[in-house]
Parts: sequence; structure tokens; C-alpha cells
Amino acid sequence: MSEAQSITGSQGIARELTAFQRNILVILAKEPMYGLAIKRELEEYYGAEVNHGRLYPNLDELVELGLVEKSELDKRTNQYSLTDDGYEAVLDGIKWTFSKVVNGEERAEELHGLVDESY
Repeated sequence: MSEAQSITGSQGIARELTAFQRNILVILAKEPMYGLAIKRELEEYYGAEVNHGRLYPNLDELVELGLVEKSELDKRTNQYSLTDDGYEAVLDGIKWTFSKVVNGEERAEELHGLVDESY
């Protein structure tokens, strides 16, 4: 049993994910992707190569936890998409971060500006 699986409830599980796993969820919040596309996004974020041996076991664990759904795109390629629980895990992380960062009107406006720039 992984460390993430030792905590009960989907919110508890989401809060015990590694930063790497949370980053995968955030990437999949944009749209479903196949493994190599996720790998490229992570490499862009980290500025370094992401090993297949790190990526796919983490994707498999997220599938086991019910946060990601795996489907077959073709015989050689799997597609990964965020489940409703996965999306809730992403939102939970954002809400928690905001609750710690926003401590006044100025910071709230700054974060509002970041949201506006995002789309």
C-alpha cells in the first residue's frame, strides 16, 4: 500500500499525493492526454527529463486511486483523463493554497489578476 493509499477518503488521499502526482493532475485538468504528452508537459515545468520509470508508476497509482481514468487510444497508446474525484483534488489543492496565500485585499487582487491572465 502506498503512502497516499493509507489515508482514507478521497480528500485525504488527494492531500497525501506527492507534488509530482499533483502536477500530473493539474496537467490533466486541461484536457485528456497520452503518456508522452504528459511527460513533455512535466519536463517543461521541471526543466529536466522525466524518466518513464517515474511517470508511468505514478499514473498507474493515480488510476488505482480513482483520480485518473486510463483508456486505450490505440493498441500502443493509452490516454489519461481526470475523473471527477481528480478534478476535486485539483480544486482542493488550489483552495488550500489560496487560503494560505490570500491574507488581504492586495493579495486577492494579485491572484485575481493571475486568473485573468490564464485564459
